[in-house]
Amino acid sequence: MTRRYRGSFVTANPPIPAGPYQNSAAGGVWSMAYQAQYAQAGLWPIAGNVLDGTLAIFALGFICGSRSVTRNKYTYSGDVVSSATAATTSSGYGAAAGNSTRGIFALGCTGSFSTTRNKYTYVGDVVASATSSNAVSYAGSVAGNSTIGIFALGLDNCGSPATTSNKYTYSSDTNASATAFTAASYAGSAAGNSTFGIFSLGNAGTTRNKYTYSGCVVSAATSATNPEFEASAAGNSTIGIFARGSRQVTRNRYTYAGDTVAAGGAASTASARGSAAGNSTVGIFALGMNSSFVSITTRDKYTYAGCVVSAGGAATAASYGGSAASNGIVGVTL
Repeated sequence: MTRRYRGSFVTANPPIPAGPYQNSAAGGVWSMAYQAQYAQAGLWPIAGNVLDGTLAIFALGFICGSRSVTRNKYTYSGDVVSSATAATTSSGYGAAAGNSTRGIFALGCTGSFSTTRNKYTYVGDVVASATSSNAVSYAGSVAGNSTIGIFALGLDNCGSPATTSNKYTYSSDTNASATAFTAASYAGSAAGNSTFGIFSLGNAGTTRNKYTYSGCVVSAATSATNPEFEASAAGNSTIGIFARGSRQVTRNRYTYAGDTVAAGGAASTASARGSAAGNSTVGIFALGMNSSFVSITTRDKYTYAGCVVSAGGAATAASYGGSAASNGIVGVTL
């Protein structure tokens, strides 16, 4: 093959590497000299270097007691909220996770318990069908890294809590069975880093599981200080913040190194049936339903440094039973 053109593309205008992140593209066959040139220019993909999140997509779930297709785009810089491309069908009590290019939304209840998932591609705000789960999913939770998402499916098609989990591989949009959790559960929450996810099992009380992605190993994780039900969670590479739900203000801070649990900054109001997403600096918590069983637009911004809670940009409509995914790679920082 000729070496006249960069990357061994036989064209005078070959593609330029897309950037210094591990998920950036550098198609072709490149000489060491060109690799060094683009690395110096900050354009060559580097393993382990991951783009931090700039936005999150929130599926609002139930609005005025009815399932909705509504989604919001939350831009972390400036706490700006705008409309996002709608779901393919109305739904609620879903779950979501993703990587730097796409979010995968399990729609939950679409009139009945559903296997339906949507793929939300951040560039262009494009929504398409994603590979379905292998069993119905309702009131589940998700954690993952740059390559896979682990979905705890929640209630089964008989309305009973299940131990079932799925592994979703982003690059191929493939779905497979994953290692079951230690207890049947629903209405839980999850956060994690690039190595494992911590799953709070919801109706199973204070029980948490650690799902190690390499080998798909499930083990016990340090328990919550109080039962966590209809809860939400977000975190970065070192900690996960778990909102208790249950119309309480309590949050736990889970430090991955050492698997230690301590009090986290309390929510601004008692709430349940919320959702959360974040980047390496902040987690945005949509509070869902308050202590009077009324859906609200309130979102909290949780700044991990100092565990500081402040107001986040409100949702465009009062809602509960939603889900959220960020365009950062969860649990990994630059």
